[in-house]
Amino acid sequence: MITLRDVTIRRGTKVLLDKVSVTLNPGEKVGLVGRNGAGKSTLFALFNGSLHEDGGDFSRPAHWQMAQVAQHMPETDESATDFVLAGDTRLMALRDALGRAEAALEADPEDAEAGMAIAHAHGDLHDAGEHDAVPRAQALILGLGFKTGELDHPVNSFSGGWRMRLQLARALMSPSDLLLLDEPTNHLDLDALVWLEAWLQRYAGTLVVISHDREFLDAVTNVTLHIDKQKLVRYGGNYSAFENMRAEQLEQQQAAFSKQQDKIAHLQKFIDRFKAKASKAKQAQSRVKALERMEKIAPVLADAEFSFEFKEPANLPNPMLAISDAAFGYPREDAPPTVILRGVNRSVLAGQRIGILGANGQGKSTLVKTIAHDLSLVSGTVTEGKGLHIGYFAQQELDVLHPESNALEHMIRLARDAGPQAREQELRNFLGTFNFSGDMVAQSVGTMSGGEKARLVLAMMVWQRPNLLLLDEPTNHLDLATREALSVALNEFEGTVMLVSHDRALLRAVCDEFWLVGRGEVKPFDGDLDDYQQYLLEEARRLREQARATSQAAAQAQQSASAAAATAPPVAPTATPATNPGSAAAARAQGAPAAVDAGTQRRLDAQARQQLSARLRPLRRELEQVDARMAQLQADKDAIEAQLGGPGTPPAAIAEAGRRLKAIGDELQALEERWLELSGDIETIEAAA
Repeated sequence: MITLRDVTIRRGTKVLLDKVSVTLNPGEKVGLVGRNGAGKSTLFALFNGSLHEDGGDFSRPAHWQMAQVAQHMPETDESATDFVLAGDTRLMALRDALGRAEAALEADPEDAEAGMAIAHAHGDLHDAGEHDAVPRAQALILGLGFKTGELDHPVNSFSGGWRMRLQLARALMSPSDLLLLDEPTNHLDLDALVWLEAWLQRYAGTLVVISHDREFLDAVTNVTLHIDKQKLVRYGGNYSAFENMRAEQLEQQQAAFSKQQDKIAHLQKFIDRFKAKASKAKQAQSRVKALERMEKIAPVLADAEFSFEFKEPANLPNPMLAISDAAFGYPREDAPPTVILRGVNRSVLAGQRIGILGANGQGKSTLVKTIAHDLSLVSGTVTEGKGLHIGYFAQQELDVLHPESNALEHMIRLARDAGPQAREQELRNFLGTFNFSGDMVAQSVGTMSGGEKARLVLAMMVWQRPNLLLLDEPTNHLDLATREALSVALNEFEGTVMLVSHDRALLRAVCDEFWLVGRGEVKPFDGDLDDYQQYLLEEARRLREQARATSQAAAQAQQSASAAAATAPPVAPTATPATNPGSAAAARAQGAPAAVDAGTQRRLDAQARQQLSARLRPLRRELEQVDARMAQLQADKDAIEAQLGGPGTPPAAIAEAGRRLKAIGDELQALEERWLELSGDIETIEAAA
């Protein structure tokens, strides 16, 4: 187990953890939460050994293997498969050991230790899963959203977000007793996120994860550690359980109660407003459920670093947008643009809350970027309502920020472009409401954290008073309390929201309807997020079954063709039908139905049995061959193992025995799989007959 007893950790003169004590048991799945800067990453550094406690005692089992996602961007020409495979550190070490032993034996054929080391290395490699290591690595890569054709692409050919997915796959590939994951969902879309949740639920080791995705935490964790005010408190249960317990604690504290009152009253005002509308507008029903939840999170919001609200739009054109027979894509140099979406016909109305769903690479960001004028429309028209004013949050914040400029310069530039220049103090005060105070307004964007950049983009959007918000993954770098503040602000917003996000809690809280982007089109999705998650699982299952059926059909067709060619009788000359009008042949020749007599039926049955036998004969013959080969290999394996146990075996013979045992083990596994396939095919054919 992991144990902290009265542990104190400092960064410079700042105390992040002050005499904290907690125990994590083997196999627990722990969510580590707290506001940005509270010390979550510092605690990770303690867990992985890169930082030591300044006071108290920290212990972790010495024999535990640890895995975590490397934070640097990988720069290598290795293929995606080889890069992820290298995450299995035990396998790589055994390969290195085998190589060293083989080199030693080659240098000295009488080196007994080298021969024994080779034999042991082959056995250890088999135990470590050498035989299926590549399929395991590729399953991780495909599960995280890559295509089959990309498995052998060099790592450097992928964009930054996809390279970080490869880093995640590499960490999951590593055999571990302790897995540390820091914001693993940031670069994932919803289908990859669902896959990762399922993988982590099956993970047998101890998991500690930092995440600001509440539904992800609810799905994979059963313990929550909360860092707050230099203390570390353990809660039994997932994030929702923690949130409820935390809210109860805060409500019981009189000091916090007075701080909450203004926020609770403000929240209740728009909860009541939407409740009143719910009876008139069906689409507001889902909003009411989300807003009722705000009463529960009011204490959490009261503890947040800041809150904000969108200004009331100056006008609300209706429709906001009319998209007609449009094609969306991106330009290429000296070539026609690449088209991602075709034939799009959609309208965006005032007040709509639209969640945009779809797998990564299907065109969600392309759609949003085109509406935001970052990309040109390939064809068709997008007609904007009079007075449309778009507020755009780009997935990569630097798409709309200047790295060399500071927050104040961004706001001055924005105010100047919008009309009469605002006073600098007014802009400073406004930035202060987004937690940019004092010298922080002069800090260059290039040196800001991801959360600070996200807050600056939000501040710029609020200042512009948009009536249409285009939000492409706005929560990637926001902590949980700030995400809740964003959901509150969006629900208060009087304009229209179009939201791309893998944060299901935000989608549920904000969106009344969904568009599905995929297979080159944009269409309404008739259902909620639970339906969409089920759709993703069914779609993945359908694709697997389709691939399996295609493979089986091809194999059966090849077997049937081979069997038919081997057993087909010589072709007899065609006989002229008899002219007796009462004969069966004459009846067939004239197109009249004919009764099948007993003799004919026996002949047809015999032909059917012959055809069945012809189909089964090659399968049974191969099954017998597989049985015989497996028996021979098992006997060889027993003999080699007995030889290794005998005294005086030369080193070269020991090494060769190890290689042979490895080869036998691999062949036995392949034969066992083939035996199961053949047995299944035989049963299927016999059942159909």
